[in-house]
Amino acid sequence: MNDISSDDILLLKQRLAEQEALNRALLEKLADREREIDHLQAQLDKLRRMNFGSRSEKVSRRIAQMEADLNRLQKESDTLTGRVDDPAVQRTLRQTRTRKPFPESLPRDEKRLRL
Repeated sequence: MNDISSDDILLLKQRLAEQEALNRALLEKLADREREIDHLQAQLDKLRRMNFGSRSEKVSRRIAQMEADLNRLQKESDTLTGRVDDPAVQRTLRQTRTRKPFPESLPRDEKRLRL
């Protein structure tokens, strides 16, 4: 009944450790990509606000390049995470990672400040 040897168990544990290390590395890479996307989005928003100045043509070219980079990174991120690419839905709505609400069992303390 017990056909599994101790060598097999050690081999399985080693493979599991390798897979967990690979998983951690991929999650870290994905987090780096998400941070890069957020950074590019912030820069893009800033450039859009600056677009109405005397150097608007330069800024417009930079905006176009950054939008292309951002779209490429978002597609790569969506591919890595397995998100469905539905053009009718904005990217922020398609993301599967969202902040979970606090459990209902936690006590709530309301404090109102008078101004």
